[in-house]
Amino acid sequence: MNGAESLVHTLLQAGIDTVFANPGTSEMHFVAALDRIPGIRCILCLDETIVTGAADAYYRMTGKPAATLLHCGPGLANGVANLHNARRARSAVVNIVGDQATYHRPLDAPLTSDVEGIAGPVSAFIRRAESAASVGADAAATITAARSFPGQVATLILPANTTWEEGGVVAAPHAPAEPETVTSETIEQGAALLRNGKATMLLLGGQALGEVPMRVAWSVIRHTGAKLLLERSPARLARGRGRVQAERVPYPIDQGHAAFAGVEQLILVNTPPPVSFFAYPGKRGQLQPEGCEVFTLSTPEQDGATALAVLAQILGAPDVPPADPGPRPERPQGMVTPEGVAQTLAAVMPEQAIIIDEAISFGRGLFPGTYAAPPHDWMMLTGGAIGDGIPMAVGAAVGAPGRRVIALQADGSAMYSLSGLWTQAREWLDVTTIIISNRKYAILLAELAGVGANPGRTALDMMDLTNPALDWCKIAGGMGVEAARAATLDELGTLLAASVARPGPFLIELIV
Repeated sequence: MNGAESLVHTLLQAGIDTVFANPGTSEMHFVAALDRIPGIRCILCLDETIVTGAADAYYRMTGKPAATLLHCGPGLANGVANLHNARRARSAVVNIVGDQATYHRPLDAPLTSDVEGIAGPVSAFIRRAESAASVGADAAATITAARSFPGQVATLILPANTTWEEGGVVAAPHAPAEPETVTSETIEQGAALLRNGKATMLLLGGQALGEVPMRVAWSVIRHTGAKLLLERSPARLARGRGRVQAERVPYPIDQGHAAFAGVEQLILVNTPPPVSFFAYPGKRGQLQPEGCEVFTLSTPEQDGATALAVLAQILGAPDVPPADPGPRPERPQGMVTPEGVAQTLAAVMPEQAIIIDEAISFGRGLFPGTYAAPPHDWMMLTGGAIGDGIPMAVGAAVGAPGRRVIALQADGSAMYSLSGLWTQAREWLDVTTIIISNRKYAILLAELAGVGANPGRTALDMMDLTNPALDWCKIAGGMGVEAARAATLDELGTLLAASVARPGPFLIELIV
């Protein structure tokens, strides 16, 4: 058995059955082993940013890691932006990076690079295989690290000769570690804060955004009079009819401060303290008011769901059903607005849809208008590195077959990773992509005002996407994805309804 074969068998023994790949010469023996040994689905992506973004979303939907296959340091560098997003989402990713053979590295061939240096900022664990005999154990250690609760990026560097040399040994990863338990003393402290009569808010994130823990949190605030808010960019959020509906921390800094106004005590559940996305001249980066007590009930690495359940029990909070969001809306007509798009989504999306939200500035109006939609999951760009929407749609569709993925995608950020449409077509994935085509970097126009800049023609030209205008129907068609254009809510509703009723990918260019 060579090293590559021991790697494949180790992956299978760990339950890893999906590899998102963009391989090169150094990885050919790994590719050959994947061909010879059945059991792993190999999904080709045309750029490493698709590989890493898809692996991130796959974990968010399945709770188990996929493996990536990246070509040397430059290939890893291409995928770093979405590994940054995966790190912020706390997703488990088994990141496999090929490299020069151990004896070839000293020759400094063109693709030789500092792989560890590139991997370091986005990886919680890095291991370099030194021989075929160590590959299995190195892979097992990498898998074990990736599956540390709630999940993290772990990188295995695989020199080419360690894959083709004989002497490979299959290894078994350790079982996934259980999340750290919150102490009873900490939960009692949280209960005391909720009883003391001060203005209190629960801020939820991470694993606390599942359907069950959110309902417990809802019962707690209804019992105590506290407020409830969710982190700004959830990795995965359970939403829709019958589920708790709550707002997220707003992106604009002034709205962010306003959301916490008057709060005397802030209780954090699986999320860090809230801060503004960027610094702005003369404005405070911490969003909670000065003098507000910040108390951590559970860190992202702890079992916040159980802590909330015990907290509710201590407080004697009865189970309270979520508020009724009212009837499901009818499909709207007329000109395109964020509120109208939200209403269209709520009217048309199927049960258990998966919404990928990289609509950026236009998307801020979509969240409240979808409360009355059927139950669905909402996934967001967690780390701010744009270009994750189309790759996430790939990973979500692979991880949750039978559920329709609807990707709300800004046009500018879609250009970072448009080759993911090709993978959607190749794998015949059930994805509807709605390109929000405003033909500009709208968010940057707002940021110019936010930092007090006074833009002229040169600055404005750097926000403009009309010279030439992007034609998304032609772009999608060239990737093998059928597409159509909508300029009104009537047209959007018709196209969206048709797309979710059929298998395979479809793209709607929505002119706004």
